[in-house]
Amino acid sequence: MDFAPSERAQELCALARAFIDQEVLPFEHNLINMGFEAMVGQLESAREIARQTGLFAPHMAEDLGGGGLDLIEQAQLSEVLGEALAGHYVFNFQAPDVGNMELLASHGSEAQKSRWLTPLVAGELRSTFLMTEPEHAGSNPVWMSTTAQLEDDHWVIRGHKWFATAADGAAFAIVMAVTDPDAESAHQRASMIVVPTDTPGFDLVRNVSVMGHEGAGWMSHGEVLLDVRVPAENLIGERGSGFRLAQARLGHGRIHHASRWIGVCNRALDLMCKRAAERELSPGRPLGTKQTVQTWIAESRAEIECARLLVLQTAWKIEQQMDYRQDVSLVKFHVAGVMQRVLDRAIQAHGALGMSDDTPLAFWYAHERAARIYDGPDEVHKTVVARRVLRKYGVQRPAQ
Repeated sequence: MDFAPSERAQELCALARAFIDQEVLPFEHNLINMGFEAMVGQLESAREIARQTGLFAPHMAEDLGGGGLDLIEQAQLSEVLGEALAGHYVFNFQAPDVGNMELLASHGSEAQKSRWLTPLVAGELRSTFLMTEPEHAGSNPVWMSTTAQLEDDHWVIRGHKWFATAADGAAFAIVMAVTDPDAESAHQRASMIVVPTDTPGFDLVRNVSVMGHEGAGWMSHGEVLLDVRVPAENLIGERGSGFRLAQARLGHGRIHHASRWIGVCNRALDLMCKRAAERELSPGRPLGTKQTVQTWIAESRAEIECARLLVLQTAWKIEQQMDYRQDVSLVKFHVAGVMQRVLDRAIQAHGALGMSDDTPLAFWYAHERAARIYDGPDEVHKTVVARRVLRKYGVQRPAQ
């Protein structure tokens, strides 16, 4: 395994870093303090320039209009883009669109690709993903109440979803719904269906307030009521394959998230080091002379390096079509924890400034706390890993 960036990856990352410095970071403060809606014009202007770099939608194949990067290159690029709050959005590499693109590219029909995937890759519209329900534990993806019944060549979908990222302003949703409640296996009961958001009965109830921020547009998490009717051909893949498709979607998704989190860590560490060098406790005595602060910096650097190697190893296993189920669980809880610790140290080093919105630290601290919850909470992933490890020692999962 050689994780040294290829010559192409080095060039692309250097290009992305220069772009972020010149086109994205200058308006980051306004994005934090004014919100998505107020900055749409600036963001779209940056996107238009990003289209000319050849890195727009880097995860998509070139024949689909994307950058054609492999998963390891995507992880390396994502780390760079993660250092800016809007880095991924400007390059059309943001959740939930990235996962929806991958899902449609791999399992969508030609008609679905033409109608939804092509404009999504081009950045002409946005999408959302509806799986989590307020009535059920999100950690149990086979337990949901939203149903889809086939009537006269149409799916009639009724249900209640929430924390649908970017539902506000999305052109369509991919909805996880129970289509076969009597299937022998719980993992074969649900399907995925495309629902345009202008369909009668698609009701965006609200943007859920998260840590005091309601958000808007791409920077929001919606609550949605469904009582809709869509054509039967809006089904993605096979009927009853929803759980399998969701797991495949999340495999790559955890690489995307974790590499972005490493970018957040790099930026937080950079800000912490600058603060340690520039903030004087008294004349001639910078904060960085304190052993406690030096320990924060050293521990952060070590944890970031370990997290990066874990992410790249997992991406490599996925590329090699090896069994990566344990690895994505390790990535999910380990890197999320590293990010939380690095952000906490950076805020502590900044003192009161770290609590303000003069830096991105407080925004990330509030909004990235969810990293230990979405795509499966830490506790579930730790259980998955422990069970797989303990099988070698004869410890089996008890019958339900």
